[in-house]
Amino acid sequence: MSFCEHCAGQRFDRAQVLRALREARRNLPRRGRAGADAALDSAMKAVRALEIPHLESFEDVDAGDVLH
Repeated sequence: MSFCEHCAGQRFDRAQVLRALREARRNLPRRGRAGADAALDSAMKAVRALEIPHLESFEDVDAGDVLH
């Protein structure tokens, strides 16, 4: 089973954003880190919770096993 092109792209985009946020968190200066760390944590939770609706044209429907 595989992901359709739209869903695979959505998963890739989300993963890139989460990696960038984790990197930003690691690069925070030690001093005054708590507020920025909490903000980045909140942003990561929001990105993980995103649900972008699946868009599919009926002409593109394939009979194979595709997970949406």
